[in-house]
Amino acid sequence: MRIGQHAERGRKPVQQDFHGAVVPHGPLAALRGTKGIVLALADGIGSSDVSQVASEVAVRALLDDYYCTADAWSVRTSVERVLSATNAWLHARTRQGPLPYDKDKGYVCTLCALVFKATTVHLFHVGDSRIYRVHAYGLEQLTEDHRVQVSETQSYLSRAMGFNPTVDIDHLALPARVGDIYLLATDGVFEHVDAASMLAIVQRSAADLDRAAREIVDEALRRGSDDNLTVQLAVVEALPDGDAAAVQLQLSMLPPPPMLEARMTLDGFRIVRELHASHRSHIHLAVDVETEETVVLKTPSTDLRADPEGLERFLLEEWVARRIHSAHVLKPCPPTRERTALYVAMEFIDGQTLRQWMIDHPKPDFATVRGIVEQAARGLQAFHRLEMLHQDLRPDNLMIDRTGTVKIIDFGATHVAGIAEMSRVSEPGRILGTEQYTAPEYFLGEGGTTASDIYSLAAITYQMLSGRLPYAGAVSRARTPSAQSKLHYDSVLDAQRDTPAWIDGVLKKALHPDPQKRYDLLSEFVYDLSHPRQAFMGKLRQPLAERHPVRFWKGVSALLALVVVLLLFARFGTR
Repeated sequence: MRIGQHAERGRKPVQQDFHGAVVPHGPLAALRGTKGIVLALADGIGSSDVSQVASEVAVRALLDDYYCTADAWSVRTSVERVLSATNAWLHARTRQGPLPYDKDKGYVCTLCALVFKATTVHLFHVGDSRIYRVHAYGLEQLTEDHRVQVSETQSYLSRAMGFNPTVDIDHLALPARVGDIYLLATDGVFEHVDAASMLAIVQRSAADLDRAAREIVDEALRRGSDDNLTVQLAVVEALPDGDAAAVQLQLSMLPPPPMLEARMTLDGFRIVRELHASHRSHIHLAVDVETEETVVLKTPSTDLRADPEGLERFLLEEWVARRIHSAHVLKPCPPTRERTALYVAMEFIDGQTLRQWMIDHPKPDFATVRGIVEQAARGLQAFHRLEMLHQDLRPDNLMIDRTGTVKIIDFGATHVAGIAEMSRVSEPGRILGTEQYTAPEYFLGEGGTTASDIYSLAAITYQMLSGRLPYAGAVSRARTPSAQSKLHYDSVLDAQRDTPAWIDGVLKKALHPDPQKRYDLLSEFVYDLSHPRQAFMGKLRQPLAERHPVRFWKGVSALLALVVVLLLFARFGTR
């Protein structure tokens, strides 16, 4: 990136504009891959004596706090969280001031910002400052002014930072292209310099963007602007390769590890035995020679070593684990020695998978099932708070240790919003999880949401309570909206199990084929498992024909047979 900026107080006594840009470098250069490059510009309103404070606070907060947000978050989530918090602070300052109900005299400003991350440009906008894209034939205005026109000569801001307790922020994501030039300007500039003149200046001084910004400001002053004036210019000079996640995940040149066998040592870990092997990885029990702590070593399978995308997913597991802090999520071992090969060291869980637990407990009581589900949900919530989806929740990926603590393991299918912006690691519509527990929308080629993980957890709950899968496992075969609309939910209730009747309504909602009709939040699903809702209470008297159609028709047949016998007896029995 090349960036140019210039601002002038102009003919006003106070400079109420504020602008800035951050290009991470030196020790923070890695942030350029995880967070990108940011430009921001804010414009105070003339009727307020404190709007210059609002402008500075808004820009500084964005440039500082954005880089402190979780790197698993998407750009949009990160920026909106920062700006929403800043907006609330500005609004609160106004309410605490001498004119609490006069917005035009409070801590108010407009704001526009650009975030360049990987091969995408993200635009954010509130108010009437503008962002343009420069073309050879003119300027393309990419933002819409948030102003209400009262007359030909009078208008007012309809949206700005600090106006209200909450703020609606416009967002637009565009593909970045080498040579693209973006221009940010306050109304003191664009209301006096026409697009053709700005374009001519940019084309003439493209080699020196600071000079181009200064010339545009000078031209606005020459044409009579009586407002503050600020211009920012940014040109894309190069793009990262298409697989930016390789940088993000720090794919090193570490060689694959040797075939691990009992008693051999790798980087201070003594191998005990193999625990599990699959087409993706090999898992071994090991002991840290220095600390004598029992750990698990996970290495990529031989089939994966020639698959760059598979290796990315392998490394993604450790990346995810280091960012989630929950007692119900498997944690990685802290790195204490230099690695000489490609592997991941994780904590050892002394226990069993939920799959094995279900075999050992074929008819568990509802309270026990609910306790397991609540713990798994707390682990899932830790993913969702960081804009991650597990995408492969199943009994084999839930461990129960000897204390009864449930932990989520195996993050190879995890979708991370912040990484998905940069690479193909989490392609929408790809089925990465186990089909029996995968939400129906994945089979339509759609991306997942938190409702997709809720479906998987509900499917596990259903299986623990009934011993079978919801929809009899037909979800994976229903790959069109029409086929999914025909999926029939069978009651989870069983006369031989002590399951509360209202739980059927909870699971039916959580397992709905349409994600829009499921629970939005895990907390709602978990709450309903313990608190009967009135909507589900009305369904307690579900007809037997719906709950158990086979049993119903057997009963009808038996009753009819009895009636026939009685009729025959009445006809011939008296003779």
